[in-house]
Amino acid sequence: MAVDRVEALLRRVGEALDGAGIPYGVAGGNAVAAWVATVDEGAVRATKDVDVLVRRADLAGVAAALQPVGLIPVDVLGVTIFVDQQRPNPRTGVHIIPAKELIRAHYAHPAPDVTEVVRAAGGFAVIDLAALVTMKLQAFRDIDRVHIRDLLSVNLIDAGLIGKLPADLRGRLKEIQDARE
Repeated sequence: MAVDRVEALLRRVGEALDGAGIPYGVAGGNAVAAWVATVDEGAVRATKDVDVLVRRADLAGVAAALQPVGLIPVDVLGVTIFVDQQRPNPRTGVHIIPAKELIRAHYAHPAPDVTEVVRAAGGFAVIDLAALVTMKLQAFRDIDRVHIRDLLSVNLIDAGLIGKLPADLRGRLKEIQDARE
């Protein structure tokens, strides 16, 4: 049931933002799932929230677009999260990632722009694979390493993609690859 809830939330958000003409890109676990599904739907891992990349200048428009579909903004430790009005749980909400900004102060690379997206089979905009891998390698939490392993398991990370990654993050990818062998 939780998987269906997240999928419905993802579709509501994508349709609302597309309808409002607001550029965005799904990031995080749903972006990984969308990319993995292009190769093997059976290898898709569930996630409990939706991460969306938008430009900070579009936040008011995002709020206006998401309000009619029952989502309201809250601030949690400086992160804008849109939560369901009926069940306002930030853990299962829509986490906003500001495009072209550092997600954390110590990061070396900003989040990608909303122009670095493609359309997923589900119709929503998802961030480009190289941008997604860069974000995951930079964050490098346990779940991010799991997501990288998921992408590796279906051979989405190849020499061409590795060449697009920032040089300072390639060592992290190698660490994950070496741990798999």
